[in-house]
Amino acid sequence: MSSLTADFDELIRRVEAGREFAHASFEPIFYLVFHPNQLLEVKQLMPAWTSKLANAGWQVETFSIAKHIADILAKAPLRKVWLEADRKDPLSWGRTNTALANALTSQGRLQSRLEERLNALQGQSSTIMLVTDLQALHPYLRIGAIEAQLQGKFHVPTVFLYPGTRTGKTRLRFLGFYPEDGNYRSVHVGG
Repeated sequence: MSSLTADFDELIRRVEAGREFAHASFEPIFYLVFHPNQLLEVKQLMPAWTSKLANAGWQVETFSIAKHIADILAKAPLRKVWLEADRKDPLSWGRTNTALANALTSQGRLQSRLEERLNALQGQSSTIMLVTDLQALHPYLRIGAIEAQLQGKFHVPTVFLYPGTRTGKTRLRFLGFYPEDGNYRSVHVGG
């Protein structure tokens, strides 16, 4: 298994090379794939990676999936209903997860936040977006579903820090245990 630092360096080389392919069919979507047991190490490396990108002339933007999920769920209109239902039947995880997933996906709440952020960065040629904390999507949804809905809207290089495993050139297994998915339109490094 290659090191996270080497994989990150390779990813940045590919991001830089991707700038040369700025024609209409290329979307600058990249995945840094790492084994889920490396989550803590990735978190620890983030400040160094962010500094390295800034020193190379990038304006680094981050989008934490976990922070946005927490905010959406904290402000959900049904929050009081959920809490009351949880008090009555605290072990009803299936129903709870379905309700929370619906809160994130109905009206594209999570997806629209990422889309808004990408739109705000349009035209900023030296900007890169790091999308972090994808593990917070479990068990609600997977990032591939969001990526597919945002096709054509990635105007700056966008790097998804993906905890999972690769099972081929384009197939990924989210968190290493979900069924493999090959519906990604992106460049994968690591894993």
